Amino acid sequence: MSTALRAITLDLDDTLWPFAPIGERIESALHAWFTAHSPQTAERFPIDEMRALRERVFAEFPQHAHDLGLLRRLSIERALHESGDDPRLASAAYGIFFQERNRVDFYPDALDGLRRLAARLPIAALTNGNADLAVIGIASLFRFQLGAREYGAPKPDAGFFHEACRRLGCAPHEVLHVGDHPLMDVAGAANAGLRSCWIDRGDHPWPATQPRADLHVTTLTALADWLEAGATFETPA
Repeated sequence: MSTALRAITLDLDDTLWPFAPIGERIESALHAWFTAHSPQTAERFPIDEMRALRERVFAEFPQHAHDLGLLRRLSIERALHESGDDPRLASAAYGIFFQERNRVDFYPDALDGLRRLAARLPIAALTNGNADLAVIGIASLFRFQLGAREYGAPKPDAGFFHEACRRLGCAPHEVLHVGDHPLMDVAGAANAGLRSCWIDRGDHPWPATQPRADLHVTTLTALADWLEAGATFETPA
């Protein structure tokens, strides 16, 4: 027996937009801000050193791995402290991070494909990152956004996916999760009982030992075409 999909959960970074250019802009903008407002921090932590400091802070606080915004804030505070400057500057510096974090360049297919998907089914954003859909300007296309910080654990935790299904009012097998990462997105969704779609943006090779996703596309256009053609899956026994 086949079951029609009732909802979609969707990853954000490297699914709707590439993250690497965002990361580079964040580093450049923060360094420029430190140069203007905390020269000793800019001198002590040029971009490469700031990146290394951030990695150290992330490693020191594994309990906060689900909250990337907090880890970024802690990294900024650490840089100011180790440079001998006023840690109260961290709020303004974090504002620069937040601004650049939400200045995204969509993949060419993303916005039109997203609108076509949203016209068919409710969509929920399911992300380990800290993008803000309202600031980006596409929140109206989503039923809700669920982040790892809010849930308390990152993908591929099965409970993260189950919480999204609960909020959507759907059984897991009625939901299709779409994302770029073979492990975090595809394996995570499959292990939680969701249908999985790998959107292959060319960033992550498929692990040889991992079972294939239910669907494999390279654009949201292709996914929207498939959905509009009357997509169904076989109901699990």
